[in-house]
Amino acid sequence: MFRKLIYIVISALLLFSCGGNGDGGKTKLVFKVGKVAGQSGYLAQIVEEFENENPGVDVVLEILPSITDQQHQFYITSLEGGSSDFDVFALDVIWVPEFALAGWLESLEGKFTDEQLANFLPGPLKADTYNGELYAVPWYVDGGVLYYREDLLQKYNVKPPDTFAGLKQAARKIMKGEDNSKLAGFIWQGKQYEGLVCSALEFIEGNCAGILDDGGNPVINSERAIEALAFMKQLIDDGIAPEYVTTTDEEATRHSFGNGNVIFMRNWPYAYNIFNTEGSKVKDKVAVKTMPHFEGCESASTLGGWQLGINKFSKHKDWAWKFIEFMSRYETQKKMALNVGLKPSRKDVYSDEDLVKQQPFMAELLNTLLQAVPRPVSPYYPQISLVLQAKFSEVLSGSSSAEQALNEAQTRLTEIINRRK
Repeated sequence: MFRKLIYIVISALLLFSCGGNGDGGKTKLVFKVGKVAGQSGYLAQIVEEFENENPGVDVVLEILPSITDQQHQFYITSLEGGSSDFDVFALDVIWVPEFALAGWLESLEGKFTDEQLANFLPGPLKADTYNGELYAVPWYVDGGVLYYREDLLQKYNVKPPDTFAGLKQAARKIMKGEDNSKLAGFIWQGKQYEGLVCSALEFIEGNCAGILDDGGNPVINSERAIEALAFMKQLIDDGIAPEYVTTTDEEATRHSFGNGNVIFMRNWPYAYNIFNTEGSKVKDKVAVKTMPHFEGCESASTLGGWQLGINKFSKHKDWAWKFIEFMSRYETQKKMALNVGLKPSRKDVYSDEDLVKQQPFMAELLNTLLQAVPRPVSPYYPQISLVLQAKFSEVLSGSSSAEQALNEAQTRLTEIINRRK
């Protein structure tokens, strides 16, 4: 009886020494990720592939709300308390410096060889690096692009516009010709949240302006920035953009465009696959190009996308890294691009024959993403963004002029940066 008891105790110790905490002694690895339209179902299949290749682990896929601000608040609340309830998580590209400074991310420095790192797009990789160390891995990449109704442009013999002035002129011509009260000329993400910052920056950067200069000093109240923001407001006043644009996020704009009620739309690349599924009202009627710009300046696409990081408090960091390796490899990124529309963070996937055949604009998109403009890479970006969201929203809603709002933003950003020095 005593020998049997010793055997049971030793067996239990061996089980727990292997890190087993799932069914049959498997490790339970929790992956937190925000909801993206069309992603969750196929993502579960990808996770199952990883489990099949690694029978010692069970991955629990936990989906957070699609609103990035809500995800950000969840992570802050959990990580401030040192939670180990999740192991791998998806981060917005703008969060990495903040979370690294706070000590919530496991350093990934040295995990990839230089040759492996060279496969990734440089913009996201730079955003994942803080104080010379890599803290996250680019999972999929976003850059603002212009969707347009190719059938309507052809009907009115209008060329896809390169400038914002050209877009306004084209939209006005088509709207007049269609005589459809429901047809909007141009929509973007205009609700007071991070998406508004992304949209507005493409106007501002596309007018040779910016938020901070190379020295990290605010320059948001430059004449060109004021001109760009005033132009956004004028699009609403002139009826090119609908008044409801001040309430829209990514999904609201996608639905409006997908229902056939919009000529031009600013959004991320994920929407392309959705527009071309069976049953879509705009199937085979949609084309994509780089964002317009102002005369004499260059197109500016705001860098977006999501990164994979390891919770500093995770108890399964080796498995977490193995999962990140799997999610960032060529075949996995290709499958996600083909089946979900998420754009790869690896440059080599963009020339894949199957992908180019399905999504012909991939070559042009790669050039867009290589030149995408990042938002300020700063651990204080959340505070900067909150100021910009409020001030941009004031302008579009008509409660403040562009000049007044950006002068106030300049003062607030200067205070934030000087306080942190």
